[in-house]
Amino acid sequence: MSPADLVFLAWHAARDHLDLFGSLGLCLGFAGGMMPRRSLILFTSAACSACFALHFLQLGAQTGTAMCLVSVMQSVVAARWIGAESRAPWVAPLFVASSLVAMGLTLATWNGWPSACAGLGSLLATTARLQADPQAMRRFFLGSSSCWALHNTLVGSVFGLTCDLLTLTALVIALVRGGSARSVSARAAEPSAASSAAAPLPGAV
Repeated sequence: MSPADLVFLAWHAARDHLDLFGSLGLCLGFAGGMMPRRSLILFTSAACSACFALHFLQLGAQTGTAMCLVSVMQSVVAARWIGAESRAPWVAPLFVASSLVAMGLTLATWNGWPSACAGLGSLLATTARLQADPQAMRRFFLGSSSCWALHNTLVGSVFGLTCDLLTLTALVIALVRGGSARSVSARAAEPSAASSAAAPLPGAV
């Protein structure tokens, strides 16, 4: 039996179980939106994208599969080498190159509106991963998940669409929660600033 025959048999043995990855991706998508820290959001997003790459492969959605694989790479790189204070010098060229690859894959696997939605979703997600601020990242992921929701509706992915709706819900909750926390912090800082301004200067008495 040739290696090609072994690969063919392995694929047919595994394909009926790939929806397990859709289920796992669904859970990871919701969890990623609720994660409190940027690195946790990105690592969970990478795991989610890996699961959905296998799920879309079963559905025959090649553009979605390709975009998910690019997402895995970008998420891991962004979590490891992009921080609030610094960014590795090779990260920006890598993201530009991977975005061009994603664009090429979109054109090579073009399937009409599903491909357009997957391409735009990938572009917005790439922009999100370059953000150092978690709230800014969540806003771009909100746009990305909306595009993927349209893609999954068009290709008939029940797991993908459910995951996107849960992810959108989680992102909105996290954005509201983050905005409220910032408002509380700002209000708490105001009395301190006022006290500092009112305090007499040394030697002024």
